[in-house]
Amino acid sequence: MNNTAIDNKNEQKITLKVYRENRGQDSGSHHDTFEVPYKKWTTVLDALLYVKSYMDPSVAIRYSCRMASCGSCGMKINGVPKLACYTKISELEKSTIECEPLSNFPIIRDLVTDFSRFFNHHKSMQPYIQTNDSTEADTSKGTFSFYQSPEDVDKYLQFSYCINCGLCYSACPTVGTDLNFPGPQALAQQYRYFADTRDESKKRLDIVDDRHGIWRCHFAGSCSKVCPKGVDPALGIQLLRSYMLGISKNDKVPAKKIEVNGNNNNNNGADTE
Repeated sequence: MNNTAIDNKNEQKITLKVYRENRGQDSGSHHDTFEVPYKKWTTVLDALLYVKSYMDPSVAIRYSCRMASCGSCGMKINGVPKLACYTKISELEKSTIECEPLSNFPIIRDLVTDFSRFFNHHKSMQPYIQTNDSTEADTSKGTFSFYQSPEDVDKYLQFSYCINCGLCYSACPTVGTDLNFPGPQALAQQYRYFADTRDESKKRLDIVDDRHGIWRCHFAGSCSKVCPKGVDPALGIQLLRSYMLGISKNDKVPAKKIEVNGNNNNNNGADTE
């Protein structure tokens, strides 16, 4: 919905109830109510932007891409963590829509929350490919790539779709009782790199083998229910736990390194161009 006057023909209105709080002013919290026109394609983010443009410019929201790729506009919509840009008003089938900040995140202002702790947990998982070859960073020795079969990619592809929106973290009941618990997003990403044949780290399981780590997950499943990208973090956690318990055997074969700029006699038939 563009920020222009809305056509009154067949106009419908929705009551938007928005949570208001400013941590900087410590003035308490309340809800403001707005009557917002909408059409069948109007999203909750559209409605909030209409409020900000025409009714109350002080309403604080966070958004960016408007196409469910950046994960910035996460909030609780009628009590459920959702992406505002991905949630149509017509699909909610409610006359009143309540927008609140995500649970388990400190509130900065109104619907904007502080993701510092969330990202610190993410970083603690060392979410990047680690190899044992110290020459990888030496560009003078050539450019390298790694060969992975479709089966290799399938093992982690689903979990690579995570957009760090924080919805699973907000929905997790364990996070609400233990701030040292890394949360479903971080644990699922740990499995994503553990399953990647390009990664050769021997200490990934040690990072989460802690009483505040993977063993604190009670498998409520609410994280997977709210994920907008189908990552299914609960599945990633259970797969990772199965390796730690010895139920699954870690038979990962490291991906073969292919020298792109040079002769290569061990590329397993892969195209290096």
